[in-house]
Amino acid sequence: MVARRYANAVLFVLLAGLFGISFVAIKAGLEAIPPLLFAAVRFDVAAPFVLAYAAWRYDAWLPRDRSDSLSVAVGAVAMIAANNGLLFLGQQTTTPATASVMYGLNPILAPAFAYLLLDQRIDRLGFAGILLGLAGVVIIVQPSPETLTDASALGQLYVLGAAVVVALGSVLLRRFESTIGSVPMTAWAMALGAGLLHLVSVAVGESLAPGTWSPTVLLAVLSLGVLSTAMAYPIYFALIRRVGPVRTNLVAYVVPVVAAFTGWILLDEAVTLATVAGFVVVVAGVVLLERQVVREEVARAYGAIAGGRPASSADD
Repeated sequence: MVARRYANAVLFVLLAGLFGISFVAIKAGLEAIPPLLFAAVRFDVAAPFVLAYAAWRYDAWLPRDRSDSLSVAVGAVAMIAANNGLLFLGQQTTTPATASVMYGLNPILAPAFAYLLLDQRIDRLGFAGILLGLAGVVIIVQPSPETLTDASALGQLYVLGAAVVVALGSVLLRRFESTIGSVPMTAWAMALGAGLLHLVSVAVGESLAPGTWSPTVLLAVLSLGVLSTAMAYPIYFALIRRVGPVRTNLVAYVVPVVAAFTGWILLDEAVTLATVAGFVVVVAGVVLLERQVVREEVARAYGAIAGGRPASSADD
């Protein structure tokens, strides 16, 4: 059990790193590739790997009924096409650190949509956590008549839109009692979502300029498609099975640290004081919203340091 806990910790750190570098890879690739086309290429690269993994790992990896098809469709439209389209559009004018903080609102927004659409109860402190997370967005964007017309503020709102779409899509997926596993569903959603992104990209007139495929762009595409998507997604779902979705989604609050550091090292992207302050406020909102999980994790860590294991820290 101890070895498994350490393995989970290693996977968690690895996942934070893979997701963190994705924001830097997106920013680097957008210097040469139009945003919607780049989003499509991400899944052109990743989908074959994840489909192959799903076929190897799962006996039932093909959609079999209407609920499976609806899950794939929602995943393709919301989780892949709309999410990544908005995220890539936003990162044209947003730093990796700021984008990762805004995108990290997903675990706060999902309970809000669950309350509205699934009638899941949220207590007063939970509502306070949601409002605190949204206050973090206000700190980052600093809305005013002048800033809202600024390209950077518009980019941040695009990224916020991506977080909203992901949160809404994840809640809608709970309404379907699909039989297909999460990884196969995601793999098929990637393939269909890539096709949708290509269609929209063509419709808006995006195209590649001559000499696009420089070594830097190729590295950005491969690191994003292979490492931050094809490798990261199976790790993400493995952690959900091992430690549960709430603890796994706490990775969203390690990702901005990785994104800020790698963006500073590789792209010389500065981290503003507003971004740091907004990140702190967002994390405070998460602590309020997920205070039970935070208490359990603190107890687990204290037990490990003290050399014992409290009863509440048994493995999930």
